[in-house]
Amino acid sequence: MKKILLLLTLSMMCTVSYSQKKKPVKKPVAATIALAKADNLSAEIVRNRFCVFVTNGKAKDSLFSRPFDPAKTQPMDAKITPFKAKGVQLYAISWTQKNISQSTLKNEEATTTFTEIWDASAMKQIIANNQVTTKVSEIVYLDKNKTVSETQQKMRREGFELTITPEGDIILKNKTQENRMTFDPVQQKFISAAPAPKKKK
Repeated sequence: MKKILLLLTLSMMCTVSYSQKKKPVKKPVAATIALAKADNLSAEIVRNRFCVFVTNGKAKDSLFSRPFDPAKTQPMDAKITPFKAKGVQLYAISWTQKNISQSTLKNEEATTTFTEIWDASAMKQIIANNQVTTKVSEIVYLDKNKTVSETQQKMRREGFELTITPEGDIILKNKTQENRMTFDPVQQKFISAAPAPKKKK
C-alpha cells in the first residue's frame, strides 16, 4: 500500500512540474534599427521615423527626423556621405522609399530618393531634394470589345537627380535641364554657379 501511495505521489509531482513548464517568451521587435553611419552621424529607424543623430562624446542629439507609414513604405539604402564644399564639412544624407499601388489593369512602383545636405556642426540644413522614379505596368486593350490586350511598360521620372562633384558643387539634372550650384560659405547655402567662360577662337 505504501508503495502505491509513493508511486501516486511521484506521478502527481511529475504531472505538476510538466504542466508548469514555461512557455517560450517572444522577443520584442526592435524599436530602433541602425541603417548607416559616417563620422559622428548615424541614421536609424526609430518608431516609424527616419532619424539622423549627431554624437559628440556621450551626448546624442537629433539632427532631423522624417515620419513614414510602415504599412505603405520603409526607408532603405540609407547613406551618409561626408564631403567638403569651399572648405566647409558637409554631409549628404540620402535614402529611398518604395510605394506600390496595384489595380486590375495598372501597377505602379514609385521609388522616391530623398537627399538632404546638412552642416552638422551648425545643425543646419543646406538643401533638400526629392526625385521620384515610377515603373508603370499597364494592360491596354487594343479593340473596343476588349478581347485583345497587351501589357505596356513605362518609366516616369519627376524632380531632379542630385549629384555631388569632386569640388563640392552639386548638379541637379532632369531630361530637359541641368543646374550646377556652388556652396557660398557666407550665406551658408548653394547658389547658382557662374557658367564657364567661353574659349576665345
